[in-house]
Amino acid sequence: MRRGRPGALPRGTAGRTLTSVGTAGTDDRPGERTETAASGAPSRLWHITLSVSGTEAPLGEVRRALEQLAHDHPFLLTSRYANDHAEIRYWEEARDLHDAAAVALRLWGEHRSTARLPPWEIVGLEVIDRETYHQRVAEGYGPLPATPVGVHPF
Repeated sequence: MRRGRPGALPRGTAGRTLTSVGTAGTDDRPGERTETAASGAPSRLWHITLSVSGTEAPLGEVRRALEQLAHDHPFLLTSRYANDHAEIRYWEEARDLHDAAAVALRLWGEHRSTARLPPWEIVGLEVIDRETYHQRVAEGYGPLPATPVGVHPF
């Protein structure tokens, strides 16, 4: 689910009914959300890790662009960056893995001009459901909780 201007419905929400929304924490464990799509299928939370890379860019410009992306896309949890690659982690609400992956694959391109992101390409994408994310973390081999939240160098 994306945020837009106050009072406006997010893109793609026509025909959906919000049944409950919890509060997201800063430790990579968002609150419970259940949204029902027009088809009656409930939405789920998906943990997204998007990796991008390309030609070198000044670190200051990369940081500024990722900070703008975080401002434009408020669900971003953390971004790590270097002068030729970055990793973005966040939670996405979607009906299924296919929808979550489609939104994630559009994120970089849709915000490239508004956030003045480097002209890098997506080189990796991981989409896992909330249960798998927490199982991996509990077993000690999953993506660690995104702390501190924000934009940080590698």
